[in-house]
Amino acid sequence: MLVTSPIDDLHTVRDYLRYVSSRFADSPLFFGHGTDNVWDEAVQLVMRSLHLPLENNTLFLDARLTRNERQLIVERMERRIEERVPLAYLLGEAWFMGLPFHVDERVLVPRSPLGELIESGLQPWLGEHEVGRMLDLCTGSGCIGIAAATVFEEAKVDLSDISPDALEVAAANIEYHEVGDRVRALRSDVFEGINGRYDVILSNPPYVDAEDIADMPAEYGHEPELGLAAGGDGLDIAHRILAGAAEHLNPGGLLIVEVGNSWPALQEAYPDLPFTWLEFENGGDGVFLLTAEDLN
Repeated sequence: MLVTSPIDDLHTVRDYLRYVSSRFADSPLFFGHGTDNVWDEAVQLVMRSLHLPLENNTLFLDARLTRNERQLIVERMERRIEERVPLAYLLGEAWFMGLPFHVDERVLVPRSPLGELIESGLQPWLGEHEVGRMLDLCTGSGCIGIAAATVFEEAKVDLSDISPDALEVAAANIEYHEVGDRVRALRSDVFEGINGRYDVILSNPPYVDAEDIADMPAEYGHEPELGLAAGGDGLDIAHRILAGAAEHLNPGGLLIVEVGNSWPALQEAYPDLPFTWLEFENGGDGVFLLTAEDLN
């Protein structure tokens, strides 16, 4: 029996959206790196492999693809299924707060709910406080700090990380978004390489506890463990942030940190700290806010 390749039978964008969706639906994939369902994952793979927009793209649905384009889509689809590689790594890009960022396996795939908070200008929490300096602590790809720089257009923003590999990616994203006049990447182990004070410190540090690390879907195995694991209870880095933040915040400054599922353990560890646990319309939890005065 003659076996043909899908690239011999399928020719249009519409064909590949249907085919990739069907293959994904028949596979034990986990969606947690930018999409949460089969269809959105298929749309992102097909459209971005072709450098086409993710929205307002119906004009292209019946466009015929070259053989090289068809082959690229099928190869990426097969790697997503067989190797369980997060789609962002296959594409070399991820979207955060509506902005594209370069990503690869040196950094986590952006997925923090902090984007929703940044889009709101950190309101109502920031009030009338002016933002002159911001710090994105444990920056990874730099997406949080760079996105914040697009909202706070007068602020100077530092992106810090302990990983030289991550800082290379962050530096590439600074250049890509042309914000090098206000944004810089710094190597620092939490606050050990940080000087001065900030009006806002944002952080999505490692916070996954040992039990969750052991139980994670295969997709997470492609991400750097340095960006995920934080000890038995997931709080190794959070403890250090809370210990050092006060001396790096200006009066009226904000500390906003994502700790994910480790938030009950953090609350229990600091019963006297007046954490504000933020809520998000688009999903996500485990993000606390403290003011400089709360920490003092």
